[in-house]
Amino acid sequence: MRRAVSVRLPAALATAAVGIAVVVAMPTPQASAAVGSATGYATQNGGTTGGAGGQTVRATTGTAIHAALCGRASSSTPITIEVTGTINHGNTTKVSGSSCNTAAGVIELKQISNVTIIGVGSGAVFDQLGIHIRDSSNIIIQNVTIRNVKKSGSPTSNGGDAIGMESTVRNVWVDHVTLEASGGESEGYDGLFDMKDNTQYVTLSYSILRNSGRGGLVGSSESDLSNGFITYHHNLYENIDSRTPLLRGGTAHIYNNHYVSLHESGINSRAGAKAKVENNYFRDSKDVLGTFYTNERGFWQVSGNILDNVTWSGTGSENYPAGPNLTSTTTVSIPYPYSLDGASCVPDIVRQTVGANTGLRVSNGSCSPQTPPPTTPPPTTPPPTTPPPTTPPPTTPPPSGTNLSLGASADGSSKASGTSYGNVRDGNISSYWSPAGSTGSISIKWGSATRVSRVIIREPSGTQGSIGSWQLVNHDTGAVLASGSGAGPISFSATSLSKITFKINSSSGTPRVGEFETYAS
Repeated sequence: MRRAVSVRLPAALATAAVGIAVVVAMPTPQASAAVGSATGYATQNGGTTGGAGGQTVRATTGTAIHAALCGRASSSTPITIEVTGTINHGNTTKVSGSSCNTAAGVIELKQISNVTIIGVGSGAVFDQLGIHIRDSSNIIIQNVTIRNVKKSGSPTSNGGDAIGMESTVRNVWVDHVTLEASGGESEGYDGLFDMKDNTQYVTLSYSILRNSGRGGLVGSSESDLSNGFITYHHNLYENIDSRTPLLRGGTAHIYNNHYVSLHESGINSRAGAKAKVENNYFRDSKDVLGTFYTNERGFWQVSGNILDNVTWSGTGSENYPAGPNLTSTTTVSIPYPYSLDGASCVPDIVRQTVGANTGLRVSNGSCSPQTPPPTTPPPTTPPPTTPPPTTPPPTTPPPSGTNLSLGASADGSSKASGTSYGNVRDGNISSYWSPAGSTGSISIKWGSATRVSRVIIREPSGTQGSIGSWQLVNHDTGAVLASGSGAGPISFSATSLSKITFKINSSSGTPRVGEFETYAS
């Protein structure tokens, strides 16, 4: 850090009691999920859904969070952990199990997938205790406060990062969190939101980062260039020395953020990084965009930003500010839809929406705060508008005969992180395969020629309608057996083959195949 950060914490935070709560992980009777849906780059690479569809448990200690992870059937079994109370060193111990790899003194999300951690009740505060994500995918962290995590002094946790990600991390959505320190490196703190060693497809939204020397980085050195595809939107960066963020290589989309009191530098794009920086509001700050502390230059595309009392240093060795006249030096194509608020209203919309325990409100793109419904609202058992018939027909009538896929094998094109080819032939509609992009193919195969005349493609609950146009192909000969649009039953002339391929040519959102059933008749 290049200068100390002067902070004054609210009295409620400064005097919060640090107690040891009873370890508890209680299943809740109704499933809950993260509020709203992932945005930005976290929607790519198969999407980010966290623990949706899995069990929901309640935890009041760090040990209980670890116990919930370790109590799953596998390291990828979906789970939502609702957290309330203060999580600290005194109540966070290591828990062992085949579905987890935890450690004391840190919330360890290591070698796991499909997890949501969400603050509920009167709030969740991780006091001097960081969250470490390593070798993991499909993680959601929402509505929590993480404060005063140290890398030196006592106690220490997570290398001094409030949230740190490293070593092949994919698809993380961090939303409506408050990340704060009480100074910079000389006071024992490091970054608030750090990513390194092959971390990709991450979104940070509607969050507060404040009172720290370092906001966060992407890439730990000029040679750590395997990270990227990060979105930062509708966040408040306040009283930060630098790194809002520091980008080493990769691509970032930075929009509708409010930056206040950046003392040394702001968005630091270097080592070939590309940043799309649009409709942000910078106030009372210095060198808010450029390449700093290195001669390895980065690039930016700028539009719609407001500079309010921003000062600039002169260009020189290892100092290349983008201002005072912001000019684009590259172009960045964004693969997902998004709605931009006008920069002039960013301070107001950010003030009304960011941080933990503020109602999880979001913007609708017209500077108006909205409260999103839960992704999967719990049932309230209202009387149905139209009473169902006594014996309703199933959506897809069951075919006669045996599902030949149950005894077969499966393969396909590149799959999204956290999914498996075998999930389409396991008889479980809640598990699924998803392509790495919006198109792809999945195949069922047998050791010898098998007669097939009917296929049923089933989508997991809640994802119906994402599959667009498709072809069903005899993989042995390349012949197209059928084509159409949408999932469901497919009939064709009986054919003997050893491998049959369902090829998705277009989709709306992220296509998922829960079951690829095959029948002789």
